[in-house]
Amino acid sequence: MSHSLGAEARPKRDEIASDRLEAWLRQHVEGYRGPLRIERFAGGQSNPTFKLCAASGDYVLRRKPVGNVLPSAHAVDREFRVLSALAGTGVPVPRVHALCTDDAVIGSMFYVMDLVPGRVFWDPRLPELSKEERGAIFDSMNDTIAKIHALDPDALGLADYGRKGAYLERQVARWSKQYRASETVPNPAMDKLIEWLPQHLPPEGETRIVHGDYRLDNLLIHPQEPRVVAVLDWELSTLGDPMADFAYHAMTWRIASELFRGLAGIDFARLGIPDEQSYLDAYLRRVGLGRPEHWEFYLVLSMFRIAAILQGIARRAIDGTAADANAKAVGAKAVPLSELAWKVAQGIDG
Repeated sequence: MSHSLGAEARPKRDEIASDRLEAWLRQHVEGYRGPLRIERFAGGQSNPTFKLCAASGDYVLRRKPVGNVLPSAHAVDREFRVLSALAGTGVPVPRVHALCTDDAVIGSMFYVMDLVPGRVFWDPRLPELSKEERGAIFDSMNDTIAKIHALDPDALGLADYGRKGAYLERQVARWSKQYRASETVPNPAMDKLIEWLPQHLPPEGETRIVHGDYRLDNLLIHPQEPRVVAVLDWELSTLGDPMADFAYHAMTWRIASELFRGLAGIDFARLGIPDEQSYLDAYLRRVGLGRPEHWEFYLVLSMFRIAAILQGIARRAIDGTAADANAKAVGAKAVPLSELAWKVAQGIDG
C-alpha cells in the first residue's frame, strides 16, 4: 500500500533489469547519478513498488504488474498524471520525475518519484503515540483531505480525469456489479442494499478530485512531527462527489477495531481523537459547507463499497488467485460490514 523508510524492504533484483532501468533513469530523471541498487517494498500493494537507492538520492518506482491485467486496473499513468497536477497546490504529494510507457525497459509501464521519509500507521487508534500527537495527526489528516477537495480540477488540467455528473449512481452500479461477479455465500444484507441504494440517491455535490481510498495507512506522517507529509496510492482517484470521498474516509468511526481497523466504541476524549461529529464539523468548516442532509447515505454507500471490495478478495481466496495469505479472513468481513451498512440504511428509512 504505502512506502516508508520503516517498510520492510527485500531485494528482488531479478524482477527488474537494472542496466536498462539505469540507462533510462540517466536520460529521464534530472540529476540522476548511479550506481543503482533496487529493493522491493513488502506489502499488499496492487502495483509492485520498489525503492531505488542511488548516489543522487533515493527514489520510488511504481510499476504495473507484468502480464495480463484488467485495462482500467493498475493505472500507474493516471497516478502519475494526478501527482504531477498536484505539485505546488499545497496538497502534500511526492515529487514525480518521469513516466515510462515503453514496456521494453522493465517489462511494464512505470513511473519514478522521490522517496519521502515518513511513518505509516495502520491502527487508527495510534496506540504508540501521545494524546497530543494523536489529535494533531487527525487534524492534519482532516486538513489534507479538505485541501484536496478545495481544488478546481479544470484549473489543474484535470477536466477530463473522470466523467462529470451521476457519480453516485455510477458508484452504486459499479460496486453492485463487482459484488455480483464475486458472490460466494448468500448475503441478504447486500441484496437489500443493491435494491435500496439506487432509490435513495441524494443530489450530487460539486465535482472535485476524489482520492478514492483516503485513509491513515495511505498517508506518510513526518518522521518526528505529527503531520501528513505525503498522500500516496492515488490509483482509485477520479472526479466525483467529495462528500462520498470524505464519508469513505470517515466510516472508520462506525466500524469496530476488531472488525476492520476502525474507531467505533473507543474513548475518544481519553485518547485525544475527535469523535465523528467533531471530525465532520472540522472538515465542513474547512471546505465551507453546512452539514450534509444525506450524510448517513454516504456512509451506507461507503460500507457497501468496502463490503463489495472484500467480497472480491473472498472470491480470489476461493479461486486461489489472492495475493495475500490472509485473504480468506479478510474476505469473510464482507458479511458483517454489509449488515452494518443495512442497519444504518434502515435508520435512515426509520
